[in-house]
Amino acid sequence: MALLKELQFIERRQAEWEAWDRWLTPSKDGSDDLTGIAVNELPGRFRRLSLDLALARDRQYSAGLVESLHRRVLAAHQRIYGVAKPRNGSVLAFIGSGLPALVRREWRVVLVSFLLFFVPIGIMLAVLPQHPDAVYLVLSPQQAGQFEEMYAPDAKHLGRPRAASSEWGMWGYYIGNNIGIDFQCFAGGIAFGVGAVFYLLFNGLMIGAVAGHLTGIGYVETFWGFVAGHSAFELTGAVLSGAAGLKLGMALIAPGNRSRVAALKENAGIAVRLVCGAAMLTFLAAFIEAFWSSMRDVPFDVKVGVGIFMWSLTLSYLLLAGRLRRAA
Repeated sequence: MALLKELQFIERRQAEWEAWDRWLTPSKDGSDDLTGIAVNELPGRFRRLSLDLALARDRQYSAGLVESLHRRVLAAHQRIYGVAKPRNGSVLAFIGSGLPALVRREWRVVLVSFLLFFVPIGIMLAVLPQHPDAVYLVLSPQQAGQFEEMYAPDAKHLGRPRAASSEWGMWGYYIGNNIGIDFQCFAGGIAFGVGAVFYLLFNGLMIGAVAGHLTGIGYVETFWGFVAGHSAFELTGAVLSGAAGLKLGMALIAPGNRSRVAALKENAGIAVRLVCGAAMLTFLAAFIEAFWSSMRDVPFDVKVGVGIFMWSLTLSYLLLAGRLRRAA
């Protein structure tokens, strides 16, 4: 029976996996040919691919199938986020000082992205205690119910959707979900920045609506205890992805003395490096979310303390890394 289910699963999903294989196979002439998958389909398709991996692991399908899906997920992530390597230094140098120095140099666009993302969160957290029904302006009753089920004090697995039944399944789910959000914010910048602005505002409203609603119905310890540990990496990654999208949009809206093509090429180099940093933070967030955030036997105060430490670490890294070395 298990083998039959695996064969049915492969038959149902094989066509999309083959599309990924075509997209991931370099063209013979060395060009960046995106045959097989349209750019605007990438977020949704990558989420489905990550979910396929999670399901294969949860259902204990054959090792060969799990390994092939795992290779596709890693290869797709590398192509989406890792097309450009940091210049003038190694990966470690980019992580140690290049990324924070870039964020500080591009502080204006990062600040705009931060405000577009966090102001809607703050508005929803301020409005919902006085007007609880306003949550349904952003979430459907079905969506609100799903979040209530995930973070209920008696939930079997805290913060876990039904599709995932293990920590590894959760890891795959969170990777797909978080990367989808980041990619929307980044890719939306090519539409003169309008897409990036929309997705930053939209995701800010969604997160604020969920947080405000669950706080209002009393799920403070389950929800805030869950998000505390990984929120610094996850939300900072979203802000950096949004900043990358805005950087692309700026090249099209205000190219200055350059042609739009020249401005786009120059800004794209900066945007890709910001997205590389966002990808790093997203992976860290997904790991913490899957293996730490859902733990029920850790006291709420400890989880909040870890969350404060993670935020302090993230901010210190972005504001200080690289400066101390130069000062020495």
